[in-house]
Amino acid sequence: MEIKKYVLAVAASLSCTAFGAYLYSRYEAAKAKPATVEQMPFQNPIAQFTAATYAPTDFTEAAEASVNAVVHVKIKKAGRQMQSYGNGFGGFDDPFFQFFFGPRQQQPQMPQQPQSSDDMPVVGAGSGVIISSDGYIVTNNHVIEKADKIEVVLNDRRSFDATLVGTDPTTDIALLKIEADDLKYLTFGNSDATKIGEWVLAVGNPFNLTSTVTAGIISAKSRSIGIMNQSATQSMGIESFIQTDAAVNPGNSGGALVNTRGELIGINTAIASTTGSYSGYSFAVPSNIAQKVAQDLRQYGEVQRALLGVSITDITPEVQKKYSLSSTNGVFVAGVADGGAAKDAGIQAEDVITSVDGEAVNAVPELQERIGRKRPGESVKIELIRDGKAKQFAVTLRNIRGTTGVVKLAGNDKLLGATLEKVSDTELQRLNIRNGLKITKLTDGKLKSSGVKEGFIITKVNRLPITEISEFEQLVATASEGLFLTGVYPNGKVSYYAINLEE
Repeated sequence: MEIKKYVLAVAASLSCTAFGAYLYSRYEAAKAKPATVEQMPFQNPIAQFTAATYAPTDFTEAAEASVNAVVHVKIKKAGRQMQSYGNGFGGFDDPFFQFFFGPRQQQPQMPQQPQSSDDMPVVGAGSGVIISSDGYIVTNNHVIEKADKIEVVLNDRRSFDATLVGTDPTTDIALLKIEADDLKYLTFGNSDATKIGEWVLAVGNPFNLTSTVTAGIISAKSRSIGIMNQSATQSMGIESFIQTDAAVNPGNSGGALVNTRGELIGINTAIASTTGSYSGYSFAVPSNIAQKVAQDLRQYGEVQRALLGVSITDITPEVQKKYSLSSTNGVFVAGVADGGAAKDAGIQAEDVITSVDGEAVNAVPELQERIGRKRPGESVKIELIRDGKAKQFAVTLRNIRGTTGVVKLAGNDKLLGATLEKVSDTELQRLNIRNGLKITKLTDGKLKSSGVKEGFIITKVNRLPITEISEFEQLVATASEGLFLTGVYPNGKVSYYAINLEE
């Protein structure tokens, strides 16, 4: 028995020695050759990446294609000194400027003598994107809306005077045209296909530094920041921004947001900042909206806005509880317009819209974007939940006048029989008014028949201040019955006119 115990003890000792030798040999081998992921005894499947995952993303081709298609847009104004810091915004009273940078104290400007266009000072600057070889350029409406002259400078330093083709304040998009051929341009990508976390480049001219490229990722989609509806004439504003953390600064407005393939997926529009400079958040109009607006402006001179005819809201927990909804998915229909497309199709208040043409919508900006891509007369398939049951409706969208045809506002010389122009700074100061549009010529039309005389300066329409011709046109287009004009004549006489628009 003693011998047996002795043998077992020796065997155990030898086993421990052998095991220790084995462990030591593995330790020495590990020191000589670091363990790879495959050699690790415990592996997290989520952490197993291929070698390509760690390869750096190459932005060079996308950057090279973009810088040659992004232009510097310079804004000139007669009789003005620099007052917008070259930031691409409309100045101190511009809602975009005040929303993102806060109110600034404006210094009074002395009136100046009329100048030729070549002598006009540059009062602001932004960016633009060439979208065709023959010189069509997309930029932001807020970049150019107060310009008397627009100058475009290409990346090769060639300079052109630009013609304003049209604007759309509701999406903050404008279309310019320069007379040039064989230009480098960007093709539109599909902004719907972009994903959160995807690499993007922002290309523009911040602080007048031309051809600047920054990189970041898409931080969010369908983002609404409440800037588009700050103006009373933009009550139909569409906000469904792509949010990125690519550095965007004043002057980038109107520039390109591109993917790594060099496709245009957005028009950089705004930054969220308390200092006036980039602090981590920037926003771009999705390319699917910008492309549709640009096509409309080029073809019709006006954006063909399709309307569903509903008032909508996001489904918050409070809305869900109040109306006993099963979830917070979808968009809640708070009301439907009489004679509108939705009501005629059978959509009712308290319905929950869940998709448009098979694309899910879970927020107001998403629904606005889906409808905003359409034109009047087009049909969409609306899926919704009513009383817990799924339903489908085919809805033929309508225009702002309640019909399905193309809306093309009359030219400035035919608009209510009047030719309008912006009031000069000198006359604004002389009459002690802040804004207005002057009637320089009257022909047979609603204004003349209502007693309006040439020289009348319209300061308000339906009690809303008017500064731009585009604002006046939009109010005329949206008025259902008539207009109430407030204004002043050159002799200082204040007058009021009621214009009946009904036949």
